[in-house]
Amino acid sequence: MTLILPSATAPFKIGTRGSPLALAQAHETRRRLAQAFDLLEDCFEIVVIKTTGDDAALIAADRPLKEIGNKGLFTKEIEEQLIAGSIDIAVHSMKDMPVDQPDGLTLECYLPRESTADAFVSLAHASLAALPEGATVGTSSLRRRAQLLHRRPDLKIVEFRGNVQTRLKKLADGVAEATFLAMAGLNRLGMADVPATEIAPEDMLPAVAQGAIGIERRADDDRTSEMLAAIHDEETGQRLAAERAFLAALDGSCETPIAGLATLAGDSLRLRGEILKTDGSAAIADEITGAIADGPELGQSLADRLLTRAGPGFFDHR
Repeated sequence: MTLILPSATAPFKIGTRGSPLALAQAHETRRRLAQAFDLLEDCFEIVVIKTTGDDAALIAADRPLKEIGNKGLFTKEIEEQLIAGSIDIAVHSMKDMPVDQPDGLTLECYLPRESTADAFVSLAHASLAALPEGATVGTSSLRRRAQLLHRRPDLKIVEFRGNVQTRLKKLADGVAEATFLAMAGLNRLGMADVPATEIAPEDMLPAVAQGAIGIERRADDDRTSEMLAAIHDEETGQRLAAERAFLAALDGSCETPIAGLATLAGDSLRLRGEILKTDGSAAIADEITGAIADGPELGQSLADRLLTRAGPGFFDHR
């Protein structure tokens, strides 16, 4: 069957949130699709969809996300539009994605992964180690909060959300002395001027799927499946298969501090994982290595290993 390509009069519709980073990711998706099929970018329409998470960020900027809802905050409305047929695909930051998709949707296309690292951002200090005792650090991430308190229990952690400019203004206003961003976001936005220092995974293991863009489609849409196959990055897919299986086995959510990172070397996959108490009082880390093809099984095995070491009640302390 001949693939029917989009045109300027019948464009392929790309759904996305409206944040600068989300739009940058949607534009990258459009550019890759246009190049793959030798089409003008006019053949692809970017459709901005406001999500519950966007509203929550506006009306409750100082409330932790865990008090407002789960990861679906940033995807529900977009997925509803996808199911309804109003858009052809949905572009997501994979670290925001629940491990399960709604009935009728599938997620199997990933763009080449950017940096997975967290970035330490401060107007006054060069690194996390350079923070003075009792310094105030801003973050809305439960994972980063727990990792910080585990390594530096002397630090004071305050809720900190907003885009890059908002966070930099908060630093300038003295709300906090430092904060964290994903290096991938800074790179995709071309923000080389932000005073950011990349943190090695040995010092702060990143969120599962950090730095990855996922493209969701309707499961029965064969045309879109064929188009997305042309831009799918196999290595990113292999890494995320292990990481998301690890997350799923831990029942990961915005209320559970979990970190995980898979890397490839030849035919081998190395998966590192960490679980923490929300107050940082305990952390358990481990790693596993095996064949790339066994990524999902490795993720499950590593999760089982960490849960066995943690014992019942590890996540009870909120």
